[in-house]
Parts: sequence; structure tokens; C-alpha cells
Amino acid sequence: MKIKPLIVVALSCILIAATTAQKKPAFLSKKQATIKSLDDKYEELTNLSNKIWSYEEVAFQENQSAEALIQYAESNGFSVKKGVGEIPTAFVAEYGSGAPIIGIMGEFDALPGLSQKPVPYKDPLNEGAAGHGCGHNLFGVASLGAATAVKELIESGQLQGTVRFYGTPAEEKFFGKLWMIRAGLFDDVDVMMDWHPSAETKANVQSSLALVDFMVEFTGQAAHASSDPWNGRSASDALELYTTGINYYREHVKPTVRIHYHIQDGGKVVNVVPDYSRIWTRVRDTRRDGMEVVWKQVERIAEGAAIMANVDYEINLISGVHEIVVNRAGGARLQKNLEYLGVIDYTDDEADFAKSIQKATGKPEIGLDMEIKPMEETLEHPSGGSTDVGDVSWVVPTIRLSATVAPKGTPWHSWAVVACAGMSIGHKGMVYASKALAMTMVDLIEDEKLRTSVKEEFKERVGDYVYKGIVPDGPPPIDYDK
Repeated sequence: MKIKPLIVVALSCILIAATTAQKKPAFLSKKQATIKSLDDKYEELTNLSNKIWSYEEVAFQENQSAEALIQYAESNGFSVKKGVGEIPTAFVAEYGSGAPIIGIMGEFDALPGLSQKPVPYKDPLNEGAAGHGCGHNLFGVASLGAATAVKELIESGQLQGTVRFYGTPAEEKFFGKLWMIRAGLFDDVDVMMDWHPSAETKANVQSSLALVDFMVEFTGQAAHASSDPWNGRSASDALELYTTGINYYREHVKPTVRIHYHIQDGGKVVNVVPDYSRIWTRVRDTRRDGMEVVWKQVERIAEGAAIMANVDYEINLISGVHEIVVNRAGGARLQKNLEYLGVIDYTDDEADFAKSIQKATGKPEIGLDMEIKPMEETLEHPSGGSTDVGDVSWVVPTIRLSATVAPKGTPWHSWAVVACAGMSIGHKGMVYASKALAMTMVDLIEDEKLRTSVKEEFKERVGDYVYKGIVPDGPPPIDYDK
């Protein structure tokens, strides 16, 4: 009996399909499961993000925000350690057992003075209050969402290992991760994941700027500013001499250096020679060794100012951060997952909202950047800001993501980002980031060769440097406002 040609073709198609299915990576279905899980959680993650957005809590005061994240973690079966690193709002949520241990970081602090309604023009929600001008209400929620999606795979027996979420407070002001590192909370982690809200979507393979924060205080002698100023020694004079010295020094530092200061107390009234002044100073460079040279010179300028004004001075270290150790091996795998996910789908209304934001902030009205950027070359001297993620990246390999949550060109640390972080543009970017992070965490758990290459690159980049955090002895400054 002859088999008809159509039957032969049909059988061939079945065999080809079966062979293709066999060649399909086993973990692809697991990554698809994380995508579905996070799609199903879209509403609850959005609600959680909106809660944190509305709390408007600044460094070390994120009590409601931390509790909201903790409750979500516990309701999803994580065991939670609270108040870690001597920080009441820091916590670690964990699920699973044994190796590998894959960690993910989440921030949730706001910035002072940036309260804003979710509208495309400046309109404070609570005049003078804080706001999420860096999108941290999205940051912590997306990371915890990713950890939860991976946890479900461990719970069902599809993955073996441990997933760990780090609730990390005070990134904007005091760099809370420094005290968490000092407590040894990252010592046993194989690989860390991190992301940050952005105006573009890409695997982030650029470093950051090393930074140091310190307070300079001048103490002199008060006197009547008119009847006997010769009896006074002006702390305000010292402060002015100090800032003058810094500003003359700017001409003689490398282009990679940044110096900022904030005068916190220059005297109280005009008819008294002030006996006290205080200034918060910050120095940055693309490398910590370059930053340290400038730091020490700026401290000498404070000494010189005190000598010229005939006052006493004191310098107190607040904290400091290292530049980020890039991991391109991890970034390359994250890049593949971004390309698999495709672009974020924005509506016409969201595009119009974005253009209105750009118009209100004086930027070209080009809308949202929907492109997935190709993986960049790592620059020797990047521009941008600083983060305590840098310090984590010196103690454990760290893979980083940027995801679009605001229009292109939007001023960061501004009301414009607060507005986007409280509406659907931010929400979509948040859940997208969560998916990309979860997919990459699945890869890290399943693929031992990937973990090995990530760790080998980390060892090569760190070299023989022995990490030491730029942090003063003693507990973190929890009650700084008092």
C-alpha cells in the first residue's frame, strides 16, 4: 500500500515540529511563564506603585513604603528580615533554598520638594512635600515583581535555588546600601540584578561617578556687627572664603570632576557677626582614586579658609560611593531578553502626555523613545550621576537595566518625572522592566555557564582591589533631621 503524498508531507511537518520543540531551550517556557505572571499582576503592581508614589517619603523615613513592599512580599510567601543593616526601613525578602542565590535590588525613597500631580504641567500634589523625581516608586515594585515571578517557578519545582529581594532605602541622600554591605548582607549572593527608571530602554553597561559627601562646620566668635565687629570672628567669612576657594579650584580639575555644595547655615541675622556656619560638600569623579585626590584638596581649602577667617573648623564624613563595576557578560544576556520582549506599546494619549511634558519643560516635542537600544560600548569616562549600586557591584557581580518611564529629554529629579511615575507611562515601563529582570534571573539560575562568565568578568574588572566602603563608623544617620 502506497502512502499518499499529502500524508507524507503531513508526517514530515509533525516530525519537524517535534524536532524543533526538542531544540527549543528548556528555560524559554519558564521565561514565558514569568511574562504571563507579570501581565496577570499588572493591576496589583500598579496599585502598589501608586501607594508608594502617594506616600512621598524621603531618606530613612520610608516607613509606609517599606511596609507596603514587605506586606506584598510576605503575602507572596517570602520570608522577610526587617530592619537590616541598622536601618529600620531596610529589609531582605527571600524564597527558596541553596545555590545559586540570585539577588535583586529595589529602591523606594523620594526627593524633597518635588510633589506633583500626575498631570503634564507643574502642579504640586502637596505643596512643599517630596516626590518621586527619580521614579523610585516604580523601581522597588518592579524588582519585587520580578522576584515574585521567579519565586513562583521555584515554588512549583521548575527552578532550584534562592531568589532574594533587597529593599534598599535612602539612595538619594545617604546611600543606605553602604550599611547593608557593611552588615554582610550581600556576601553569599552569586549575582545581583538592578534597574533604574530612564527615558530609554537598554542593557546598562556604563559605569557611574564615584562620590563623597562631607559636612564642613566653621565656629568663630559672635559680636555686634556695628558697635564692635572687631571682637567677632566670622564663621560666615570662612564659609565664603571656602566656596571662593572651591570655585577657583574648578579651573584646575579634570573635566570628569564635579563639585557641588549646599550652604545650610550662613548666620541668622544681619546685625550679628555669625559664630557658626555649615556647608554640605560633594565631590565626584569617574574613578574613586581621582575623586579622592580632589576630596583631600577641597578639605585643605576648608582648613585654609578657617585660617584666613581666624575660626575653628570641623569636617565630618557623611558617606561616599564607588563607581559601578560594569558586567558586559550579564548585559549581553539581558539584551537578548529585551529584544525578545520587544518595545513598550504606548497609546496615542500617552504619546500626547509625553509631548506635553516636553513642551512644559522646554524640550523638543518628540514623545517617548520606544526603541530598544543596541548594546553600547562601555565608555572609559561616562557622564551622569552616582549610586550606591556602585558599591554593591564591587562585592558581587551586578547586571543592570534601564527602562523607559518618561519622555526623551525630560529633566530628571524634577516634577516631570514625578508626573510620569504616577500614571500609565511609568506603570508600563515598570512592568516591562520587571519582565526583563525576571527573564534574566531565570537565565542566571538555569545557566551555569552564564553565571561563570559573569563571575569571571567581575573578578577581572575588580582585580586585586579590596573593597572598603566610604562610610563613617557607627550607625547610619537615621535621625539626621533632628
